[in-house]
Amino acid sequence: MTTPIDQPDRHRALRVQFARLWGQAETSVAAFVFSLVPSFHDAEDLVQQIAEEVAERFDEYDPSRPFEAWVIWLAKKRVIDHFRKLRRDRLVFDDALIDRVAEIHTQRSQRGGPAAGGDHAEALEHCLDQLPDKSRRLLDQRYVDNLTPTQIAESAGSTSGSIRVQLHRLRDLLAECIRRRVAREVRS
Repeated sequence: MTTPIDQPDRHRALRVQFARLWGQAETSVAAFVFSLVPSFHDAEDLVQQIAEEVAERFDEYDPSRPFEAWVIWLAKKRVIDHFRKLRRDRLVFDDALIDRVAEIHTQRSQRGGPAAGGDHAEALEHCLDQLPDKSRRLLDQRYVDNLTPTQIAESAGSTSGSIRVQLHRLRDLLAECIRRRVAREVRS
């Protein structure tokens, strides 16, 4: 019989187990989502929604099966739902391609081979190397030096609005470059 004191310990143990498993799977899930969703911000939102869903449904997880495969399955459903919402507006990936990418990410994680996140990181590095020095400096100021757009604008003699627009365009450019590069690797 479970005593009231056992219940908090069980919840704490489940939270610890979830945090450990999610920490191991998060990079692959993010790589899966970013390889399919062209909008950087939409992909970020989807990864967050997936994390929330996994946390809410963690009690449904069967520990005898690979956690990452279960999470990729949930992520695949979220990505398909996302594209169904967008389908009215533009051409998007079909469900078969999303299934294939999910299968590849799951196989990689089960093989213990290179994590899909490694592909994503390599793609980011490649795409950053393709940028002009001025664009690279702007990104470094924002994300390495942690300067605000206002601080960057003051040092560059520009407006913060202009800096925000440039950063937004660079993020979109990088997201598209990464998506193409990872998708190319998935197809090969």
